[in-house]
Amino acid sequence: MTALTWEEKEQLITRNLQEVLGQDNMRTILKERDLKVYWGTATTGKPHIAYFVPMSKIADFLKAGCEVTILFADLHAYLDNMKAPWSLLQERTKYYEAVIKAMLSSLGVPLDKLKFVCGTDYQLSKEYTLDVYKLSSVVTQHDAKKAGAEVVKQVDHPLLSGILYPGLQALDEEYLKVDAQFGGVDQRKIFTFAEKYMPQLGYAKRIHLMNPMIPGLAGGKMSSSEEDSKIDLLDSAAKVKSKIKKAFCEPGNIEDNGLLKFVKHVIYPMFKAGDGFEIKRKEEFGGDMKFEKYEDLEALFAAQELHPGDLKAAVEVYINRLLEPIRKVFDDDFHRALTERAYPTGAKPGKKGAAAQATGENTPDKVELKVGQILEAVKHPDADTLCILTVDIGNDTKKSIVSNLMAYYGLEDLKGRSVVTLTNMKSSKIRGVESEGLVLCAFNQDKYEPLVVPEGAKVGERIIVEGFDNTQAEVAQLNPKKKVWDKIQAELKTNGDGEAMWKEFTMLTLNGDRITSTLKECNIK
Repeated sequence: MTALTWEEKEQLITRNLQEVLGQDNMRTILKERDLKVYWGTATTGKPHIAYFVPMSKIADFLKAGCEVTILFADLHAYLDNMKAPWSLLQERTKYYEAVIKAMLSSLGVPLDKLKFVCGTDYQLSKEYTLDVYKLSSVVTQHDAKKAGAEVVKQVDHPLLSGILYPGLQALDEEYLKVDAQFGGVDQRKIFTFAEKYMPQLGYAKRIHLMNPMIPGLAGGKMSSSEEDSKIDLLDSAAKVKSKIKKAFCEPGNIEDNGLLKFVKHVIYPMFKAGDGFEIKRKEEFGGDMKFEKYEDLEALFAAQELHPGDLKAAVEVYINRLLEPIRKVFDDDFHRALTERAYPTGAKPGKKGAAAQATGENTPDKVELKVGQILEAVKHPDADTLCILTVDIGNDTKKSIVSNLMAYYGLEDLKGRSVVTLTNMKSSKIRGVESEGLVLCAFNQDKYEPLVVPEGAKVGERIIVEGFDNTQAEVAQLNPKKKVWDKIQAELKTNGDGEAMWKEFTMLTLNGDRITSTLKECNIK
């Protein structure tokens, strides 16, 4: 391979970035040696198709000869509202390393100048801790909150961990001994925070490389909590087809088009000279097309001369090309076991998951949760705010449930609605009417709404809590005297993304789709 000039390296490093801070300094370094860059990611949610956007840039850095460090921010992940327990974070770190190597190999780049580091490898050291204290003596609370405004949830009474977060990320630059930090443009305030405060501790100001934020398939930011917004890296070709089919792709709209942005930031950088984005069409619809420049593809779509269906079909082909090598890597016993340990979907019958073993007897494997459908809703004869629901829970079984949903919904609005149903409660009389279960709802002081069942979930389908086995043929009836449900219910909540959780564990369908609510950071009962 022909050696690149420093100008060619700079072009590779900066292409498709939204902003670069410290580019003059970068040029000075590139004239003397290769750049040292780091990118950090919190090992919480499962990596999905959007991770190809930063991976595409990391591929550029490696092609440009950069020494690249990927930081698995396990300590940051734990501090971020403790989204995952330590036991899972260790397994997820291993999963992230395996999947990132597979992604970069899929992009066709050498990995000899790539290394992985965990935050806990150095962030618990005496030296790092002393620097945290030093930083706390010069940083104002205002600046710390402002720095984290885009990436740390903002509340009236924030946790101290969220205020520390930007400072920890700034110190990483020094302790990883890099020249530059790479991240999304949503990190800009943290980057400028680092530029202001690192010199006050006697450390160099680093270069900051920022990617644009890419819309998801459903429109809006691509997110692992929006199932229609992302494609899992291990999704089958059939699932990819289904999700691409539902992707938002309004004719002529190039701004909120996640498919086009993915093509620009991931697919085109893969191409070698002479390659182009190919669209296969029947002759009666104009025949095949090839676009060597992304701008030509975008212009044709903006002019509504390229049908969204044709764009979707072409993107589907390229995504499957990217995912197929990853599917092959993970199609063995070792990687399947790693995936299950990192993102448990429930243990085998008769065995509890590792999470269940660690948390005591009042755990979600004691409850039977099913997808139900409300067939009928009538007013309770002796209560103005209560109604009686007839809920189909599958296998020709129906439950009569007394609910207070009538205080928030019209009876007709409830009919046909899919709901999460607790089915192994001992029946009890409420105002003289037998109630045989519960419809789980999120609530705050203003609203009360049933949890949202993912599209495609079938009536009677079991709902699990991540890492717990409640898929046995029969689950014992809850004993009201032991108040098992009361203790489990006390830990049910929605997180900041609206995901239904028990403690740190996500509620899922057996297909792995999340149970959600439009009400965020609320209790569930």
